[in-house]
Amino acid sequence: MDVKDKVIVVTGGASGIGAALARCFTKEGAKFVALADMDEAGANAVAKDIGASAKAYKLDVTDEAAVEAFARQVEADAGPIDLYFSNAGIIFSDAPDWTVISQSNEQWQKIWEVNVFAHVLACRAVLPGMLKREGCGFIVTASAAGLLSQIGDTSYSTTKHAAVGFTESLAISHGDDGLYVACLCPQAVVSKMTAGAENSSAAGDGVMPAEEFAARVLSGMREGRFMIRPHDQVEGYFLNKAKDYDRWVGGMRKFRRHQLATTGRPI
Repeated sequence: MDVKDKVIVVTGGASGIGAALARCFTKEGAKFVALADMDEAGANAVAKDIGASAKAYKLDVTDEAAVEAFARQVEADAGPIDLYFSNAGIIFSDAPDWTVISQSNEQWQKIWEVNVFAHVLACRAVLPGMLKREGCGFIVTASAAGLLSQIGDTSYSTTKHAAVGFTESLAISHGDDGLYVACLCPQAVVSKMTAGAENSSAAGDGVMPAEEFAARVLSGMREGRFMIRPHDQVEGYFLNKAKDYDRWVGGMRKFRRHQLATTGRPI
């Protein structure tokens, strides 16, 4: 999958990895990048910085009618969508009591809608058109938490596992139709979500600059990879988990105890 001359959508494009991806794609010759975000001012700032080949759109990725209307507007503005980067995401921690039942029904519903069902809605809006043409792609930003787990963030880990499962099903079902599908599973990347979390367990292997992340994603896309893990350590962790699941869970419990003892928080 190359981005040259492509019409590309990036949700969550107002900051962090979405903004970095948009800048990277533009630099590599994308025809047009649509930056979609609830933060319209932030998306406009990124689009202005990129120039005429980018445009900001305010979008609630959980609103099916809005997603459909957005896709049709991008097509009217720039032509058929070649690559949809379903990147928007949110997180809720298990605070204040650090149990798996800490979060409210409303929080569980919201994170499900953003981190999982938004990908389904986006596919409904763009997949029929993509399957009629060659060279199209759909990419989901999941997380290393979707392959491993993120201590202290139960709903985040759960929904990111589901995002991996959906993307895998998409690749299996439509790979033979010529659709490129990829799943991103990074660890911590510099963004609003990771601000202030530099010393957390989620950032145990460091926080990758967003620009480096974008370059590694682009490399994985060009290699045609489904599973793109920008952080090299994740593959080893995933293999260890698969080899001995019980040992993996025990190790994560030990890590949680250590974090609680040293910081008073399990993250």
